[in-house]
Amino acid sequence: MATNQLDDKTLTELREIAARYPEPRSGLLPMLHLVQSAQGRITPEGIEACAAILDISAAEVSGVATFYTMYKRHGVGDYHVGVCTNTLCAVMGGDEIFARLKDHLEIGNDEVAVKRQGDSRTVSLEHIECNAACDYAPVVMVNWEFMDNQTPESAVQMVESLRAGHEVSSTRGPRLCTWREAERVLAGFPDGRVDEGPTAGEASLAGLRIARERGWTAPDPEQVPAVEAGEGEA
Repeated sequence: MATNQLDDKTLTELREIAARYPEPRSGLLPMLHLVQSAQGRITPEGIEACAAILDISAAEVSGVATFYTMYKRHGVGDYHVGVCTNTLCAVMGGDEIFARLKDHLEIGNDEVAVKRQGDSRTVSLEHIECNAACDYAPVVMVNWEFMDNQTPESAVQMVESLRAGHEVSSTRGPRLCTWREAERVLAGFPDGRVDEGPTAGEASLAGLRIARERGWTAPDPEQVPAVEAGEGEA
């Protein structure tokens, strides 16, 4: 996948991110997201730029960029599809979804599907760790937006819609944007979609609904006896 050079605008925005923090190096994570937004991946040039702005070594930046799987040293698709294969999602169908998508897209883990004639967008695939959305298992994410309660069939239909360039909305969030657009949001530059779409669903709110129906409330902190030091120890 071709990448763009870091232009003056991006370099200015990298400095802007660093200036948000009392300790500039605290801005490294969003800065790396901005590099991916501009270049599609973490490039040597991006690493050097972050290091120079933060006055740290390129090795320190590279260490962070290689530690977190959300930072890619290779290109991904316009839509990066992540299938949760942790225990609950796996037993609810996540493993089957991942296997079906690998077979359908003819790719392995963390690879980009070949762009076919007629496709307007590219798709990549990765198995990912827990999405903290077990109440909607099995869960798929597209550019970090939730696609809940998926099946192998719905997942295949989704990736085909994405490849065709059709508008697809997440189940608890906005219309899906491209990988680079999502990376810019993660860098701290909002796209205006924060209030678009639902933010919670019945599965997440079930406990609150039951508590209200039964009149349950949280304990009053002032009514809870303090635990003395050492109390309860064997």
